[in-house]
Amino acid sequence: MTQEPYRSARRVFWITDNGSSHRGQASVRRLAEWYPNAIQVHTPVHASWLNQIEIYFSLVQRKVLTPNDLISLTELQERLEQFETRYAQWAKPFEWKYKRDDLHDLLSRSNQDTESEKVA
Repeated sequence: MTQEPYRSARRVFWITDNGSSHRGQASVRRLAEWYPNAIQVHTPVHASWLNQIEIYFSLVQRKVLTPNDLISLTELQERLEQFETRYAQWAKPFEWKYKRDDLHDLLSRSNQDTESEKVA
């Protein structure tokens, strides 16, 4: 946040999950105090987009990295690429509950909050 382009940006959105270190309004206020142009956006509590990558990494851990019997980085790379190819054959997209209109509403409310703070 202290480097360009973030320092001079009008708004910088910080997308966070609901982990204990950055949950709730106290976290939002703390971030705004540190960086006035930062706007914290929490992902949904259940089934966030982060859950999807966590599921994938869990699969990689169980199916690719365990047991850890690789003898070289080249072998690791090959095994990861083979898994990626195989996973792409059976993976299915998931149905988002959070739609584009929901995001527009959130951004609109954020703009209104920012404008009302400027007036106050």
